[in-house]
Amino acid sequence: MRDAGIAACGALALSAAFPKFGAAWLVPFGIAALFWVWQGASLKRAALLGWFAGLIFFAIDFAWVGHTVGHYIGVFGPFLALGPALVEAPFLAVAGALAAFAFSRMHRAVAPLGAAAAFTLCEWLRSIGALAVPFDQLGYTQADSPLRAIAAYAGTFGITFALCVLGAYGADAVRRQTYRAFGIAVAAIVAVTAIAWIAWPARSLPPATVPVAAVQGNIAQSFKWSSLGLAVRRYTAMTRVAAAAHPRLIVWPETVITTDLEADPALLSRFQKLAGQTRATLVAGSLAAAGPAIYNALYVFAPGGQYSIYHKRQLVPFAEWFPARAFLSWLPYIANLNGGLTPGRVDGVYPTTALRIAPLICWESAFADLAYAQVRGGAQLLVISTDDAWFGQTSGPYMHAQIAQLRAIESGAYVVRAAATGISGIIAPDGTWRARAGLARRTIVAGLVGPPVPTVFSRIGPTNIALMLLGLYVLPLLHLLPLPMAESDVGADEW
Repeated sequence: MRDAGIAACGALALSAAFPKFGAAWLVPFGIAALFWVWQGASLKRAALLGWFAGLIFFAIDFAWVGHTVGHYIGVFGPFLALGPALVEAPFLAVAGALAAFAFSRMHRAVAPLGAAAAFTLCEWLRSIGALAVPFDQLGYTQADSPLRAIAAYAGTFGITFALCVLGAYGADAVRRQTYRAFGIAVAAIVAVTAIAWIAWPARSLPPATVPVAAVQGNIAQSFKWSSLGLAVRRYTAMTRVAAAAHPRLIVWPETVITTDLEADPALLSRFQKLAGQTRATLVAGSLAAAGPAIYNALYVFAPGGQYSIYHKRQLVPFAEWFPARAFLSWLPYIANLNGGLTPGRVDGVYPTTALRIAPLICWESAFADLAYAQVRGGAQLLVISTDDAWFGQTSGPYMHAQIAQLRAIESGAYVVRAAATGISGIIAPDGTWRARAGLARRTIVAGLVGPPVPTVFSRIGPTNIALMLLGLYVLPLLHLLPLPMAESDVGADEW
């Protein structure tokens, strides 16, 4: 009961580090509580405590899920947060078992380092793949702290690792009542952060000279899908107002045009002309169809009338696509859920009159590997088009906006973010907001962006960071491998 209580307190502290509470300084204490109960525990006990803590942590931080789809599943809405919590909690169970193994088998000086690597690896594992849910990475909480500079070198996972190092060595110090290793760990993290900060190219940005704008039309989710005419009129009018500042790029949110544009030539032509009249590249969220396949899409209209279509690559599981939908059709309300979209396959990068842009649609912005692929493909500016109206006034919009800050830091690129009801804005490569709109407002966010700055992370990517963490966990365990026996050491009877 004591350990369960400590694990629960750790989970609550980690939850409080995220918006809306936003106490980022609680992360090392929350994770230290988990490492404290894992140290000295059996693998089974550590896994059970990790699962219990994960269930609490994710159920609290995914509370916005009930608001997101509660309209579609009726009375079950408030309980829906338990769904992703049950899916994600096993990753903390695995982290607990790996941490317990590290504490029991590694040299005591490096065991906390191995435990920290194990936790971060599990965070990476739950952030990749078709069913991944990459929200609630601990590194996101530091979007406005000095630790954010680490993301330019090791990504968000690097920040998570640094936080876990502090927590693991802190827990070890309390357990063994010796604080020398903890002091060294603190000094090391401070030194690494200081060096990263001093050497960070984003601290000295070249002048931003390219005017851009994001349009936030503030059409509520409750009647969005039945208000195509309103959306066309509102976004067209607001775009003409934005054109007064002569932007080179104008971004609309995700699926604000709730139809397949290519199936409506008159509407498609209208937006082509709008791009020409404003002399700006217009990025408009809509749908696209190719045979039976339907895509969540962004149309990139050039001022000359040409256009390209980007298809969303990472769909939201159980919303935009539904695994085993036919098999689970007997469950209540399943038929009411969205789904049936097809994922795109191309890491789109599109030229404009100023910078090459990389579109990210909503959920995709939480996946570091997707943005990394586009930056490697030559993208100079990240464009996030999202429909955060799904979140309402919950913590969801704030978490999602925080994630966009880390994508800017990792890639070294400016981010232009257009959200249907907020939070829209322009983020610099150092993660700071150059312009920002609040929630539930009809507004235009305008500002300047510039070329990207180099980052180590944009060259090595998240997978290589994960491999380094795996090495940190495996190398201290090599002493457990049996040594080969020389022939001369084997007696005749043994032969």
